[in-house]
Amino acid sequence: MIQTPNFLYVEDDMNSRMVLNVLISRVMGYESLTIFEDSEDFETRVCALDPKPNIIFLDIQITPLDGYEMLQVLRSIPDYQDATIVAMTANVMSHDVEQLKQVGFDSLIGKPIVKNMFPQLIERIVSGEDVWFIP
Repeated sequence: MIQTPNFLYVEDDMNSRMVLNVLISRVMGYESLTIFEDSEDFETRVCALDPKPNIIFLDIQITPLDGYEMLQVLRSIPDYQDATIVAMTANVMSHDVEQLKQVGFDSLIGKPIVKNMFPQLIERIVSGEDVWFIP
């Protein structure tokens, strides 16, 4: 179980950023959410964060680093070895879930975000459960 969730969301789609921000901050009442609009200079930016996020949502199809590349960067940084890293993507099939698991993602939340399901999914992740949700 994650005692105090500190969230990071890396997402280039403005609507997805707004929806997740409203759900995490307003609906669920969590106070620590950082949002990056791109993955430019990702390692430097993520290392500078305080507090360090312990639940990280990564858009898979983003530039310049995609979600897989950001995952590799995070797993190479000691502060993020134990972070829960959640893939976020609209283009996902059931066979993609196995690939995401194999490369080291802890969970998947498919997009578009299902507003009435999202809080339940986040509570499961915060409680330490792996979530593989395809809408």
